[in-house]
Amino acid sequence: MAEEVEAGRRPGEIGSVYADADGLGEVVIRGGGREKADLLRLGASTLLDHISVELVTHTDHWLPYDLRGRPQPEVYAANGPRLAAALRDIAEVFGTETDPDDPTYFARPSETGAENFFDRNGNALDVWESFEIPYRYRAFTQTPGFGRIGYRRTAEGDVRYVPVQDERGIIGHLWASDEENAASFEPLEVGDDATYHAGLVWLERLRSAHDRGLSPSAALAEVSTTADTSAGRVAPACEPRTVALAALRDRSRG
Repeated sequence: MAEEVEAGRRPGEIGSVYADADGLGEVVIRGGGREKADLLRLGASTLLDHISVELVTHTDHWLPYDLRGRPQPEVYAANGPRLAAALRDIAEVFGTETDPDDPTYFARPSETGAENFFDRNGNALDVWESFEIPYRYRAFTQTPGFGRIGYRRTAEGDVRYVPVQDERGIIGHLWASDEENAASFEPLEVGDDATYHAGLVWLERLRSAHDRGLSPSAALAEVSTTADTSAGRVAPACEPRTVALAALRDRSRG
């Protein structure tokens, strides 16, 4: 790694340097089992004589309650001390104290790990439903900008739609409206990781069709016949139906 960094250096004096690495590993889950997970990112930066190290976690397995506010004492007992030990070791190596960052939507960082949020009655908050679900859903309803503008992802009137299914059943609907230059994917359960990531794949397919100049209805027809079924598929004999987008969204939210 040091040789790669040296080879990538530009001429001149070094100003600031930042590097990070993602950490994959095993965590104990409910029931005592184990699973591999994207646990954290460890980053380090230098500027003149100042050195800082940051540890960013990507999972709620360190918390007494999961992000839905459900207690997980056995998970916390097995994993929480590991995060606390890692923070302690980093502080000892650099001879400094741990300085917790500002709270995020999901938890409050502490010197030994992270803490859940609680309501006035002492109940752990369901921050997943309050913050993560709306954040994910915006990807399917708000048109992106900054050079990635595609079809509008909302419509006031009727749209043509087809269901998308995987081995579990219907996971969402592709829809399009030529009149409003709009097309998107409407997920049934955006909180489900597989459905969410599948939906992002369909959005990317629609954006590609837009960039090639296809109308929304032509894009719907094209992506519906893709041979790549990794994100689900549209049944070959399925014909698009017409419905108000508001009704389709109400139906998807159940």
